Amino acid sequence: MIGLDYSSTGEWLRGTGPDGDVVISTRVRLARNLAGFNFANRADRGEKQQIVALAREHALGLAGRSDLLWIDVASLDALDSLLLVERHLISKQLARGDQPRAAVVNRDESFSLMINEEDHFRIQVIRSGRRAADAWAEVNRIDDQLGEKLPFAFHSRFGYLTACPTNVGTGIRLSIMLHLPALMLTKEIERVRRAAQDMQLAIRGFYGEGSEALGDIFQISNQTTLGKSEAQLLREFDEGVMPRVVEYERRARHVLVERRLSLLDDRVHRALGILRSARLLKLDEALRLLSHLRLGVQLGRIEGVDPRTIDRLLMLVQPAHLQKTLGESLHQAERAEARATLIREQLR
Repeated sequence: MIGLDYSSTGEWLRGTGPDGDVVISTRVRLARNLAGFNFANRADRGEKQQIVALAREHALGLAGRSDLLWIDVASLDALDSLLLVERHLISKQLARGDQPRAAVVNRDESFSLMINEEDHFRIQVIRSGRRAADAWAEVNRIDDQLGEKLPFAFHSRFGYLTACPTNVGTGIRLSIMLHLPALMLTKEIERVRRAAQDMQLAIRGFYGEGSEALGDIFQISNQTTLGKSEAQLLREFDEGVMPRVVEYERRARHVLVERRLSLLDDRVHRALGILRSARLLKLDEALRLLSHLRLGVQLGRIEGVDPRTIDRLLMLVQPAHLQKTLGESLHQAERAEARATLIREQLR
């Protein structure tokens, strides 16, 4: 048991923040390593165990935090590990490791600390919608508290030292999770890719690096942290990246409504029809159809469907959540049937 309510949506999928129709969530993550220890990819089991012990001693005592859960990731079964990945609380890399590793999360899932992933610590704060400044303020506060108790590896010239050179400096990674169905339908998603490339940003899929954009959901993040302050990176991201991408998507939605209404209505009503009647649904198909349905509801082309139900289904149809909900292990064909049944029941 990991002590989380997996039947609810996490902070990253709550849809309550500013510009939440396009910006699903904002995440700020800091990479930190402890002085006197090898980086995680060179540390032996004994060193990693010491790092886990130090994290448990100090991270659970963060001021103002009485809702923290300690999760020994190394002792979790594969299903619970995958559940945490699906909730965007830990990475696939941490879930798949075979060395001492752990995570600290709060119950509303807006904060998580990964221990012994690529770096000793990955401090993460997530906020629904476009709330980069708010997320930064919270992660900075947590970083200060941990830094008072633990000696982070720091160089006077290079800044915070990290296992990957692209994180050296501030160690900050800013990212936004975006729902871009109109740009996909109008085949203008390349505009976002080009804009990201021009601004030296990385555009990734549903689960970040190396993943696909399931359900028309993308993640955009900064690629380097050296040579710029946190304030500068935050300003460029919040005032440059986010408004530009949001504008692209909203323009594409306007084009669909004003000039290509038949295409829009066909896709969103077709999605609703399939979701309400299908008996077998693979994950990628289910997420694509839910994406179109979400767009139809937001644009007022579909009535009688609660958008919170759609967001909850985006979580519940994923493999670990589906099996946890049903309380049994399912192979792939059984999951396709169970997924379709769950969606039909929720949209009834």
